[in-house]
Amino acid sequence: MKELSKQTAVERSIIKKYKKPIWHRFIGACKDYRLVGEGDRVAVCVSGGKDSFLLAKCMQHLQRHSDVPFEVKFLCMDPGYRPENRALIERNAAALGIPLTFFETDIFDSVANVDKSPCYLCARMRRGYLYKNAQALGCNKIALGHHFDDVVETALMSMIWGAECKTMLPKLKSENYPGMELIRPLYYVREADILAWKRYNGLEFLQCACRRTERGEDSGGARAETKRLVRLLREMHPQADYNIFRSLHNVNLNMLPGWTKDGEAHSFLDGYDAAQSGEE
Repeated sequence: MKELSKQTAVERSIIKKYKKPIWHRFIGACKDYRLVGEGDRVAVCVSGGKDSFLLAKCMQHLQRHSDVPFEVKFLCMDPGYRPENRALIERNAAALGIPLTFFETDIFDSVANVDKSPCYLCARMRRGYLYKNAQALGCNKIALGHHFDDVVETALMSMIWGAECKTMLPKLKSENYPGMELIRPLYYVREADILAWKRYNGLEFLQCACRRTERGEDSGGARAETKRLVRLLREMHPQADYNIFRSLHNVNLNMLPGWTKDGEAHSFLDGYDAAQSGEE
């Protein structure tokens, strides 16, 4: 029997070996959150890492076989990669059959010497460039490779470091680019399963390659600490991360002392006395 090509083997692994932990969860998020609709033109944003390349393959397969007609473009921003890192992305794209459209920026140089929240600034700048270039391609959505673990970790980081309860949404309308929307189709997919898929196929992807990482200054920061915290929580209760995720969908406003909606703060005391006396 003729040996399968790398592209075919990778595609088959997603819908066969990893059908339940990856493909079904990818499809589940797309359906549950109505992420892709008829006539959409989605720019799948490929950073070069495992998550975005998996997303690209899933979106590519969905577009080929979906009953709902939509288009996909594969967009890759070069924020200032060294030649060897850019070459790795190009090799992986060629091997996996992903037709990337590249564009260049100088984001890495711009944030290289920023001391306060450089990763946050880098992410914000990347997002703006991605929206702009996706819109230029005629797209109305950008798809990012954030996964289940990112959602859980972001919720905990917001509580511990930001003193608020929030996380990444499965989709979000852009405030600065009218008509554009961000979607996260890997919302249900766990990072452990993405890593297993990567190892099974013998794939090597780019990790963070910014200037600070190259200088050995990036220790992972708050997110790395939060990953360790989640591991500890799972040791205490195997379903801890799943329960955190589900709690984000089951917020009981009747039992919260305060909350914010559309920039306006609310308190459980609003109307409390009237409700207690039966007037409300």
